[in-house]
Parts: sequence; structure tokens; C-alpha cells
Amino acid sequence: MIGQDVEIVDVGKCFDGFWALRNINVHIEKGEFFSFLGPSGCGKTTILRLISGFLEPTGGQIRIGGRDMAGIGPNKRNTCLIFQNLALFPLMTVAENIGFGLEVRGVAKKQRQDRAAKLLELVDLPGSGDKRVGDLSGGQMQRVAIARALAVEPSVLMLDEPLSALDLKLRRHMRAELRKIQRQTGVTFIYITHDQSEALTMSDRIAVMSNGRIEQMGPPDAIYNTPHSPFVASFVGETNSFRGTISRVNGTTAQLDSALGPLQGRNPFKLGPGTPSLAFLRPEAIAPAEKTDAVNTLSCRVQKWSFEGAYINLTLKTEGGEAVMVRLNNSGTGFDLREEMELAVSFAPDNLLLLADEGARGA
Repeated sequence: MIGQDVEIVDVGKCFDGFWALRNINVHIEKGEFFSFLGPSGCGKTTILRLISGFLEPTGGQIRIGGRDMAGIGPNKRNTCLIFQNLALFPLMTVAENIGFGLEVRGVAKKQRQDRAAKLLELVDLPGSGDKRVGDLSGGQMQRVAIARALAVEPSVLMLDEPLSALDLKLRRHMRAELRKIQRQTGVTFIYITHDQSEALTMSDRIAVMSNGRIEQMGPPDAIYNTPHSPFVASFVGETNSFRGTISRVNGTTAQLDSALGPLQGRNPFKLGPGTPSLAFLRPEAIAPAEKTDAVNTLSCRVQKWSFEGAYINLTLKTEGGEAVMVRLNNSGTGFDLREEMELAVSFAPDNLLLLADEGARGA
């Protein structure tokens, strides 16, 4: 199986006067694991249906392997779409489910059986061909659905929130399995999810969507560490946010005057003095302060804390009444934490990201 690239060029989709998508431009490389990430209703699934041919764009072009897909139906495209509910046939065996698409294409029974056996090896379910779908666990059903999709040798495999019904431990396991299968086959994977950790864990690149538009696109580390907008900063991972105004700029850093006092942060978009701004700070970037007079040090009280195995999650309150989330690594040596105890915390300027507060500008 060889993946093909997918080009989405100036694509929009309108339903009865409502624009579900506007000006979507994405070039997904062949053999890439690409994810569309965003909240419900942002247009993610509409993109998959456009690529697969179940919908036609209102405007723009979709090209697969360089070929314009206008007027080409789903059965004529070398793509396959796995829906959230998997749509396996309960009265068929696992092997019959996997070979169904080949049967429709007129492939002989022996070839279908051989193909199913190879794919069951690929998805780590060897010897399961004679089982009924109802005898499988949720994770095994996911693997059968993937094997059935791969049986017809698609160039592009699309997955619409396929892990959402699984428990957390199984979801984590299946993320690794999906990534492994994608690398082994070389098929282009296009993945839809609202789960940030799924997208960050599996993807080569991510497009973060909001209200039918792409807010930011890039590799997972860039999306997480350098979000370009307050929406991306807030949606992808947990974060603290503080409002203020830029008072001084010094190269790539700037000072934000805020309710927490003056804070030093990185200023990648060169915001000038007087700019209303939002500062974003990840909970894991904050640590107990070694010096109470250091830059970006906050005097706080512990409001509550919870043990999460590998982490300790704290909710602190500053002297000005601002809430601050902190995540500490569990080193195994224990923590002396009590509610209402005083705790000074600090963080490096590089970990505080300054972005323009567009809401304040429009007020």
C-alpha cells in the first residue's frame, strides 16, 4: 500500500446559507499522519466527507494524488472512511468483515481469506478470523475495522473519532497501535478528533480548527509550545491565562503589567508597548520558588490539591485572588501540602507566552 497526497485548495462548504467551512487550504503529504483537531461543530467531519466524496465542496478544489476529485464519487476514489460507530457486520465472522470490500469487488474467496489472514497479523489479531464480532473487545473491534479498511488498499485512510467510545487505558494503547500500523503500511492517515492528547501523540502535523476555519497548522510541539492565537493556547492542553498590557519590550521578551504584578514573557509576535495582551502559562512550567524575589515569582496560598500518580495537581490563589493551576512531577519523595498553606511559585520568562488580546481591542 502506498499513500497519496491530499490537497485542499480554497475549499468552502455551505449548507442552506450556513458556511460550515471557509477558505480551507491544506496540503497533506503522502504517507503522513495528519489530524484535524477542534471542538464539536467546527467542521472536522465535513472535511472528511468532502475528501471521501460523500459531499461536494461549495467552492474550491480537492485533489488526491494530483487529480481533481470534482464529480468523482466515493466508490471511484482510492480512499476509505472509518466512522465512529465502526459499522461492522455482527452476523459475519471477523474474516468475512475484513474481506467484504474485496467480495464487492469480485475478488475470489481464497484471495479474500489470504488477505484477511495477513491483515489480522498486521493488527495483532492472528488466528481470529473465525470469531464473531460480538465476541471481540472494543479494542479488537477497532482493529478489525482498520483491517477491513486496509483490505481494499486505499491510498488515504480517514478516521472519524474512532477511539471515543473506549476507556482511557485502551485509548492510549490504541493510539500506539494506530501509529504503528500507519508507519508499517505507508498509507496516508487523516484523523479527526476533539481529544488534544490523541492528536499530539499520533500526528506528524495537526490543523487546529474553530468555527469552520483553520486557526493554526504545524507539528505537535509547535502547536503546544507556540500557539498563535488565544483559542489554540486555550484549547490545546491545560493552561493558565492572565490579562494585562505590555509596558516594556526587550528584544524577544516583554513585560506584562497584570493583576499578578509585572510578569516577564516571550513575545514572538512583537507586540508593542500599550498592547492589551493575554499571557499563557502551562501548569507544568511552574515550580516552587527557590527565591521569593526572583523574576516571575508569585506568592500564593494552596486552595486544593489532588494526587494523580505521576503528578500532583495544585490550585493556588495569588494575593490578588487570581487562580493558578500547577502540575508537579511526583518524584516519589512526598509533598508537604496543606490547604491554605503559603507557597511561593515561579516560572521562567520563556514559559510565559504573550499574545494579543483581540477581545480587549474590539471592546
